[in-house]
Amino acid sequence: MGTWHTLRMAFILGSLFTVLLIIVYWDDIGGFNLYPPRVTSGPPRSSSTSRARKSFPSDVPTTASSKTLVLEDNGGTVEEERKEQEEDVVEQEARKKRIADVCSGNVNVEFPGRTRTFEQIPNRELDHLIVDDTHHIIYCYVPKVACTNWKRVMVVLSQSLVSPSGKPYTDPETVSPDVHNSSLYLTFAKFWRRYGSLSRHLMAVKLQQYTKFLFVRDPFVRLISAFRNKFERPNEDFYRLFGSEILRQYGNASSGLPETAAEAFAAGIKPTFQQFITYLLDPETEREKIFNEHWRQVYRLCHPCQVKYDFIGRLETLETDAKHLLKLLEVDHLVHFPSGARNRTTTSWERDWFAQIPLTMRRELYRLYEPDFELFGYPKPDNVINR
Repeated sequence: MGTWHTLRMAFILGSLFTVLLIIVYWDDIGGFNLYPPRVTSGPPRSSSTSRARKSFPSDVPTTASSKTLVLEDNGGTVEEERKEQEEDVVEQEARKKRIADVCSGNVNVEFPGRTRTFEQIPNRELDHLIVDDTHHIIYCYVPKVACTNWKRVMVVLSQSLVSPSGKPYTDPETVSPDVHNSSLYLTFAKFWRRYGSLSRHLMAVKLQQYTKFLFVRDPFVRLISAFRNKFERPNEDFYRLFGSEILRQYGNASSGLPETAAEAFAAGIKPTFQQFITYLLDPETEREKIFNEHWRQVYRLCHPCQVKYDFIGRLETLETDAKHLLKLLEVDHLVHFPSGARNRTTTSWERDWFAQIPLTMRRELYRLYEPDFELFGYPKPDNVINR
């Protein structure tokens, strides 16, 4: 009986250990999804990287036959497509190397969190990393950098929003304004609630296996765009949370402010760009309140020193970058990037917008956003901070 009891206990313990291993390493062999994957529409596409992180090829064939290959393909040539791909590989490697140099300290710029590990980032700071387990994608969205359209793409891929017809959206351009509803997306910030103690392990696995991307923009142009969008037109939420406070503190309007944005705009009352900049630079203002996501630095939104992004897109080259990215993700047969109206705020506007801002404030503002300029290779705005 003693031998039988020992064997029985050994079998039970062995079974429990096996189950534990399956739970811990399930993501390594096929994904830890509590729900069955959705079936995406479109023709099947073979892929040798369905479970591995996709990346641009580092060695495009250079044999004599490949160099002289010219086949008609939708009005272009295979050779032209190959050259275009090579150029994009070179550009992406340069963008990634720039980030690596800044994060490693090779570029003389310091900023909070540069040397911390991913494990040291609080969960609340991971709310911009959207995860698509079906297509193995992680997208860090940056407000005022085409994030509305990229969210529409993510909605179509994940089929997380139903159209009025009762079926999931298939065309990003028809996705409703509900696209900014955070409940539509699974973000790293939500992992703890869903996966508990396994959340950090699963994040690490997905960061290693999934294709990660973000889009960036000239920091000062993004700041101007945010101001125009949130304070130059009636926006009740931003008037209540930020606009009214900016007017009270820096607009000599300590009392008698209209209660709503509509009333304020009807009376010609709204924050100026200089008042907004003063607000951003005021050390007495609470940091979390200053840095609403629409003007928070990208390094604080997407943690490029801790997350090794596979693709860094730019708003300035949006169409080209979007085309290459969808091919990289192997979803270009499923979805297209929306061809909506472009934001008209451009670098050429910087000098006019900053003309009334004192030079000392411009330089202080640059120091606030300098990490983003350096990380993503945007030139120092000499026409703003030296004139």
